[in-house]
Amino acid sequence: MVPKPPEISLISGEDKTKVPYCLYHPVSHWRSRLTVNIVGDHFLFDREYLPNDVHRYLRVFQNGKKVVYLPLLFVDELSNRVKDLVINSTTTELPLIISYDSISLGRLRFWIHMQDAVYSLQQFGFTEKDADEIKGIFVDTNLYFLALTFFVAAFHLLFDFLAFKNDISFWKQKKSMVGMSSKVWKVKKAFKIQVFWKGGKPTFLFGKLDESERRTEEYDTLAMKYLSYLLYPLCIGGAVYALIFLRYKSWYSWLINSLVNGVYAFGFLFMLPQLFVNYKLKSVAHLPWKAFTYKAFNTFIDDVFAFIITMPTSHRLACFRDDVVFLIYLYQRWLYPVDKTRVNEYGVSYDEKPKGKSH
Repeated sequence: MVPKPPEISLISGEDKTKVPYCLYHPVSHWRSRLTVNIVGDHFLFDREYLPNDVHRYLRVFQNGKKVVYLPLLFVDELSNRVKDLVINSTTTELPLIISYDSISLGRLRFWIHMQDAVYSLQQFGFTEKDADEIKGIFVDTNLYFLALTFFVAAFHLLFDFLAFKNDISFWKQKKSMVGMSSKVWKVKKAFKIQVFWKGGKPTFLFGKLDESERRTEEYDTLAMKYLSYLLYPLCIGGAVYALIFLRYKSWYSWLINSLVNGVYAFGFLFMLPQLFVNYKLKSVAHLPWKAFTYKAFNTFIDDVFAFIITMPTSHRLACFRDDVVFLIYLYQRWLYPVDKTRVNEYGVSYDEKPKGKSH
């Protein structure tokens, strides 16, 4: 296979591998791990209805009048990961780890089907790296835990739908931006934009903020100001630290990695001003708690996937940042009980009497 480019120090240019090879042509690799399984179960099959997956691994011979078979030997190809491949350069010794274990017939048949499925994906154009990541899901994860994950993923889709539904319902009925951070995607509500069509052309009208909304906007801007003092130095310092002490394949790789970390940092930054607004107003009654709850369930489900799927450390940490913010929201909900004289999430207070119809 074509070897992975080595990671070097971009400052000094030092390369720890020092292996002479071309990055554009396949070279020989050594598989440093071999996994062998033998079926320990005693089973009987009708010769006329022998499953094809088992037949491939069956070795039979004639013993007098009886036809007997040898124990089923299975060489586990799924366990051969790219990370275990070693480039055979000038050394005369190479590592080899042989793993041997028994396997049940049911597990063997399941493993054979998974192995064929991965091979089929490669025939459809999946790269070696893509196929290797799929292998990791099955090899590095307990099968019962993996089955639970697939079951939980169905709830993830359900909670996504419910969170989206309640989010739309919340913003559709909301009349005021009091207590809400404007660093949100609800631009039409935040800026009070109204669109009218006159003569076939759109006309935009921008509403004015009342005193309460203006005070909320001040708190929101103040929170972003304080957070930017912390965030910008951290992003720049992290990029410089990575450039000096970590190794990358190229300058482009370092740039992309630094920008991605910045995106994660800014994503965390834009969740925090609402906490500051809640603190200054001493209230959380204006928040869309139904949508928050469904999103929180999905956040905890994402935590499960973070332990299963191979991903960069920064992305894994980004999964847990939402947990921290939501726990702080829950603490604020306990700290600031509902005041019925304050506005709720729909822009009205509990004590506000509905206006009667004029006659």
